[in-house]
Amino acid sequence: MSQKILKSIQNIPAAFIGNHTNLAIDTIAIDSRSLQNGPQTLFFALVGANNDAHLYVKDLIATGVQNFVVTHIPEDCRGKANFYIVTDTVVALQQFAANYRSLFDFPIIGLTGSNGKTIVKEWLNFLLSPDYNVIRSPKSYNSQIGVPLSVIAINEKHNLGIFEAGISTRSEMENLEEIIKPTIGILTNIGTAHDEGFASIEEKIVEKLKLFKHAQVLIYNKNEIIDAFINPEMKAFSWSLNDKSASVFVSQKSVLDKTVLNVQFKQEHFEIKIPFQDKASVENAISCLMVLLYFEYDAVTIQDRMELLYPVEMRLKVKNGINNCSLIDDSYSSDFQSLKIALDFLESQKQYQKKTVILSDIFQSGLSNEELYAKVSQLIVSNKIDRVIGIGETISAFKNKFANCITFKNTAAFIADFENLDFGNETILIKGARSFQFEEIVYLLEEKTHETVLEINLNAISYNLNFFKSKLKPKVKIMVMVKAFGYGNGGLEIAKLLEYHKVDYLGVAFADEGISLKNGGIKVPIMVLNPENTSFSAIIQHQLEPEIYCLKGLYAFLKIAKQKKLEHFPIHIKFDTGMHRLGFEENTIDDLIGALRGNETVQIKSILSHLATSDDLEHMDFAHSQIVLFEKLSAKLMSELKINPLRHILNTSGISNFPKSQYDMVRLGIGLYGVSNDTEEQKQLENVGTLKSVISQIRTIAAGESVGYGRRFIAEKPTKIATIPIGYADGISRGWGNGLGFVMVKNTKAYIVGSICMDMLMVDVTGVECKEGDAILIFGESPTVSFIAQKLNTIPYEILTSISQRVKRVFYR
Repeated sequence: MSQKILKSIQNIPAAFIGNHTNLAIDTIAIDSRSLQNGPQTLFFALVGANNDAHLYVKDLIATGVQNFVVTHIPEDCRGKANFYIVTDTVVALQQFAANYRSLFDFPIIGLTGSNGKTIVKEWLNFLLSPDYNVIRSPKSYNSQIGVPLSVIAINEKHNLGIFEAGISTRSEMENLEEIIKPTIGILTNIGTAHDEGFASIEEKIVEKLKLFKHAQVLIYNKNEIIDAFINPEMKAFSWSLNDKSASVFVSQKSVLDKTVLNVQFKQEHFEIKIPFQDKASVENAISCLMVLLYFEYDAVTIQDRMELLYPVEMRLKVKNGINNCSLIDDSYSSDFQSLKIALDFLESQKQYQKKTVILSDIFQSGLSNEELYAKVSQLIVSNKIDRVIGIGETISAFKNKFANCITFKNTAAFIADFENLDFGNETILIKGARSFQFEEIVYLLEEKTHETVLEINLNAISYNLNFFKSKLKPKVKIMVMVKAFGYGNGGLEIAKLLEYHKVDYLGVAFADEGISLKNGGIKVPIMVLNPENTSFSAIIQHQLEPEIYCLKGLYAFLKIAKQKKLEHFPIHIKFDTGMHRLGFEENTIDDLIGALRGNETVQIKSILSHLATSDDLEHMDFAHSQIVLFEKLSAKLMSELKINPLRHILNTSGISNFPKSQYDMVRLGIGLYGVSNDTEEQKQLENVGTLKSVISQIRTIAAGESVGYGRRFIAEKPTKIATIPIGYADGISRGWGNGLGFVMVKNTKAYIVGSICMDMLMVDVTGVECKEGDAILIFGESPTVSFIAQKLNTIPYEILTSISQRVKRVFYR
C-alpha cells in the first residue's frame, strides 16, 4: 500500500521540497486534531471557508508528522519536514485519490441519489460480503472530501468496492466520477434534498447521472424523466412497481410486519420477504435485489439473504452510562475505517480521562489478521486508550498485541462476567459487528431513564457553527454561548465539540455553569456573563473570567483579587448602551477608569455590550445608536488605560444584520442550535434537537367520553387515544394542549386532546396505523421549535430551555 501511495502522490502536479525522497507513508490525514497522526502520515493541509490547516503544520511537525501537501510552506517550517507544494490542496487530494483508484482493477459500485445511498451501501455490504472482500465508504463519507478519503482506504486484498457520491449543486459530480470510476451504477430515490442547488429536477438528474459516465450498467427505478437523460449507449437495468417494460417488474403485498415482493425477471418468477413495510425501505431493498440479479445470484440465495436485512444505524451516539460513565454507541459496525472515525470521535467527546474500548472481531479489512490487529494495536496506542475489552475468537487470539486487555469468546461470555468488570468514571466506546449483538452491552451500561429523549445532532451543530463563521471577517474571533445547559441541549457535550472546533471563548450565565464545564475538562476560556459577587472566589479558583458590569461588583472583585495577590487576572467590562439590563453607563466611565488605572491585579481581556434590537430591522436606527455609543465608550476606556482588549457587541442576529460591527469578536448563541428569526437564513441552518417519545398505551373511547383533567376534551365519535409519557414537568407547555398542539405519529399529525398532564399527554390517533411502543416526534424538523413558539406567542429560546434535565439527551454524529 505504501508504494501505491507514493506512486499516487508523485503523479499529482506538485513541487517537492524536503529532506528525504525515500518516504514511508501508509496513512492519509486531513484533521490536525487526530491522535492517529504520526511519522508515516501524509497530511493534506486543506483550506476551507472557515479554517486553514496550514496554521497547524508546525504543531503537527512537533508531534512527528513529516510529510505534507501544502499551498505554501508555513513560517518556521522550512527544512523541518517534506512538503509537496500544490495550487489547491483539496484538488490535490482529489487528484491523489483518482491516481490511487486507477491502480486497482475490480468491480466498483457507485451510488448516488437524494435518499437511500448509505442504507443501500450498508445492505449491499451485508448481502455481498459472504462472497467478496468489500471496501465501502465509512458512515456517510460521500462529499468532495469524504469520497477521496473513502477510496484511499482500498488495499490489495479487496475485490469489490461500494462508494457513495453526494452532491449539492452543479459541477460537483465530475470530480467524484474521476475518483470513484464506478463500473456499476445505482441511482437511488431522487427527492427534494439540495433542491436549492439546482434550477430544476431535470438539472439535478443530469448532474447525478454524470457519475455513471464510464459505468458498464446503470440500475435505477424506471422513470420517463430519467429515461430521457440516460446515454443510449449505456446498459440500463431498470426496475419498476408499475411499468412492466422495466427489466425487472416487482409487485408487493404486506404480510404482518413484512413485505412480500413478487419478482419477475426474464422468464423467472419468485418471491422474497423483507422485514420492512415503509416505502423507502422497500425501494432501497429492490435496489439491492437488482445488484444480486445482475451478479446472477440464484433465487434461493437472494431469498435467504434479503429476509435478514436490518435497520441501519448510521450514527455515533453519546449516552449517559452507569457509575458516572459516558458511552459512545457504535454497536452495529466493525471495520477498520469506521474504527478510526470512532476513535477520533471518542477523543472529541470524552468526558473522562480514562478511556475504554469494547471491540468485537473486525471484518473485511482486506488485511491478514496479523497485519490487521497490528494496525488496530497502533490505533489503540496512538489514541491513548487505557483498557481494551475484546469480544470474539479472532481478537482473543491477538490479545497479546494490546496492553491492559481482557477478551471474551462471545458477547454472552462478556455479559456473564459483567459484574466483575468494574466500570466507572470513564468514557467507553462500544464498537462491534452486528452479529455480536452489542446492543445488549449498551443496554447493560446505559443509565436507565424514561423513554423520552432529546436527540442532539452534533453534525448540525458543526454545520451551523461553520455557517456563522463564514460570515466573519478574517481574524474575528468567536465566543459561543453554552449557558442554560447549552440552551437546553446539553452543556458539556456541546462544549467538548466546540473546543474540538477551536472556538475562542465559551460563554455561560453563572459561575456554577462554568465550574461544571471546567470540572468536565474544558480548557477553552470561559466567560461568566452574570456573576454574583458571592461567586467571585469560586470564579478565581476555577480560572473562569467574570464580566464586570457595575462599580460595586468591580470594587468587590478588586478587593478579593488584592487579598489573593492576583496579577493580571482576566476580566471583561460591560457597557450599557441601551439594553438597560446590565453594564456601566456613560456617567460612570470616569469612576471606572479611576478604579482600573494602574491596577495590576486584573487585566481587561474584552469590552462588550449587548444590542437590544439586533433581530428587528424596524429598530435599525436604535441598534446603530448603541453601536455608536459603544464605540465612544470603549475607545475612551482603551485610550485612558492604554490597553487594546477585544471588543464585541454582536449576538447571533447581529452577526447577520450588522456585519460592519464585528469588531474583534462576536457572540454566537441561538443560531448554533439551528434557530434564526430570519426566514431565509433559517432555511440555511440545520435542525439540532429532536424531541422524541413513544406511545405508552392506546385505547378507543366512545362518543361522550372525556380525556384528562377537567374533561376538557369530550369525544364526539368513537376516538382512538394514545398516551405519551411526556408532560409539563418535561418542559411541554400546558398551552400546547387542548387541540392547539400536535405530535407526529407515522408522519401524520396527531393533535393533543385535553390538558397536558405533569408526566403525560394524550393525542388523537384515529385513522393512524400505530401501536404501543411506536416512536413519536414532539419537535424537530416538523413541528419546529420556531413553529411551536409562534403558536404559543413566545420565542424559541423558551421552548428549548424548558426541556427538563430529566429528559435523556442522546448526542450523535
